[in-house]
Amino acid sequence: MRQIVRRSVRAILLDEDDRLVLIKRTKPGQAPYWTTPGGGMEPTDATLEATLRRELRKELGAEAARLAQVFLFSAPDGAGVSVQHFFACRLLQLSDDVRTGQEFADPSRGEYQLDRVSIDMLDVVDLKPEALKDFIVANEEALLSM
Repeated sequence: MRQIVRRSVRAILLDEDDRLVLIKRTKPGQAPYWTTPGGGMEPTDATLEATLRRELRKELGAEAARLAQVFLFSAPDGAGVSVQHFFACRLLQLSDDVRTGQEFADPSRGEYQLDRVSIDMLDVVDLKPEALKDFIVANEEALLSM
């Protein structure tokens, strides 16, 4: 069994209109892609949920409710494996002007643009990882009922 070299937590975050709250990533020299908000677990994070809440505040200035882990994705990462825990949750509030982090301070990292996309429009965005897009589409009714 390979060692877990990175553990991260991401949100399948739905707003009041049942749209996914995503981040459109535009990096120099690459085609744009979309990702869910979230990030790596820090040693000071007590739980996966604490990691997600910290990352939502940092990346979106957001608070969320009804967190439920619904999907797990792993991929090779160097000599080990990277594991991403995905939580379905509902957006309570968002304050774009309190976003923080090096991703916003360093222009060489590209742009992090907030985007809201309905699930039936996922076929027109390049959501990463692809397995997540497939999961969301296949489980739309269950996710919307949460």
